[in-house]
Amino acid sequence: MNHETRKGKSDMTGWLRMLKGDPLPWLLEEETPAVRHLALRQLLDQPADAPLVRQARAAAMYTDPIASILAAQEPDGFWVKPGPGYTPKYRGTVWQLIFLDQLGADGGDARVRAACEYVLSHSQAESGGFASWEGGSRPEAPPPSSLVIHCLNGNLLRALIGFGLLEDERVQRAIDWQARSITGEGIMRYYLSGTSGPGFCCKSNEHLPCAWGAIKGLLALARIPAVRRAPHVQRAIEQGAAFLLSCDPATASYPAGWGNVKPSPFWFLLGFPLGYVADMLQNVTVLCELGFAKDARLSGAVEWLLGQQEPSGRWRNQSASHGKTWVEIDKQGELSKWVTLRVCSILKAVYE
Repeated sequence: MNHETRKGKSDMTGWLRMLKGDPLPWLLEEETPAVRHLALRQLLDQPADAPLVRQARAAAMYTDPIASILAAQEPDGFWVKPGPGYTPKYRGTVWQLIFLDQLGADGGDARVRAACEYVLSHSQAESGGFASWEGGSRPEAPPPSSLVIHCLNGNLLRALIGFGLLEDERVQRAIDWQARSITGEGIMRYYLSGTSGPGFCCKSNEHLPCAWGAIKGLLALARIPAVRRAPHVQRAIEQGAAFLLSCDPATASYPAGWGNVKPSPFWFLLGFPLGYVADMLQNVTVLCELGFAKDARLSGAVEWLLGQQEPSGRWRNQSASHGKTWVEIDKQGELSKWVTLRVCSILKAVYE
């Protein structure tokens, strides 16, 4: 560990004191450059152009899991089959873009840019949002607006913004859909077959507000710099944060349709990568990104997260999507650098 890294570590004693062990040397190991890249950025506050960051990011593009995902990409930019790319889960096109973003892939890489362009050209409905559509007999046709949903739109929008496409007119349309579908402002049409109304209502949750959809949508809007947020986008963020804080995030007792009286068990299974499902950690993540890191209403969830750590100061992957992705990112139930990085990033925001 060089002087620059040691200096960063010395500045973080506040959140490190909350751990049973120091996971930093493990997270910074060179044999897992994708984790190392994000740990340098998120935990040591190194800028994107710092030599260590650039080296780790470059190495990550040619090392698993990123390398295997990109190796499976077709020359035109899609995975498995042409079209909107929602299926198969989690090997279709849209999921690879989502996962590449979560893995910290380089948005300047030609293969990543091709994937972004393919999704923007094939997965966006006329309404501006991204739809959970298999493609049917006409994979070249735009997806129906009736199948646009908060979770997919938020996931893809976050990835596209993260890969540097905020200025793209198509991304701006997706932002507009996301904001207006939350607040109900302007001329919007809602479909009982998809997003049934404002406030994160969704047909998959019996037309009740969906907290998973709220988290994904807000993760996207949180990536827009504050000075670039239109007034209706800011109102959507405020409304969405109020919804997520309307109950204790530690209990995840959000509206649940279809006769469910208890929260989904997935809320309490920390995992990586994350598709349409959200866990408690992702809920806390978006609230921290929106400025609520010091809010007392997060204390129960933070305490729960700390209680999940092992004596080594590391966390396990309890929801690894094993066997569903192009490459095994984590083994189910084993100690996970990815989950540990996710938790440490939040603890740093809360305790720094």
